Formats: sequence, C-alpha cells, structure tokens
Amino acid sequence: MGSLSIWHWIIVIAVVLLLFGRGKISELMGDVAQGIKAFKKGMSEDEVVKTEPPKTDPIKTIDQSPQTTAAQPQPEVRKAG
Repeated sequence: MGSLSIWHWIIVIAVVLLLFGRGKISELMGDVAQGIKAFKKGMSEDEVVKTEPPKTDPIKTIDQSPQTTAAQPQPEVRKAG
C-alpha cells in the first residue's frame, strides 16, 4: 500500500493527459528543449569569451600626455639689487 503500483501510474498519466492534452505536453517539452539549447549556447559563448583576450586600446594615463618641447617661453628671473 505504501508504494505506487503500475495501475496508479497509469491513472496519474491518464489524468495528466486529460488535463493538459497531448498538444500542451509536447509544447512544454519543446520549450524545455529550447531552453536547454539556449543554455548550452550561452555556456559555449562564455568559454569563447574567456579564451580570447579583450581587444581594447591600451589605457592612457596622465603621464602619457604629449610633451611639448618646442619653443616654450622661459620665465625671466630678475635678481634683486
């Protein structure tokens, strides 16, 4: 009495088929399959991103600003006295 026999399972399957119908169950299974495919595709894209180094320009800091050495006027220093 504690475990379900084959007749219990047949009745449960029949009730599920009556409630949802064959079309709805196959539609749900198709949605599950699409979800699994999308998950696998996402996982493979993550692996590709991890293996490829990022293609960005090098970071420029303030120290890398262009230096101008051409003809800058020097301030005059006057001696007192």
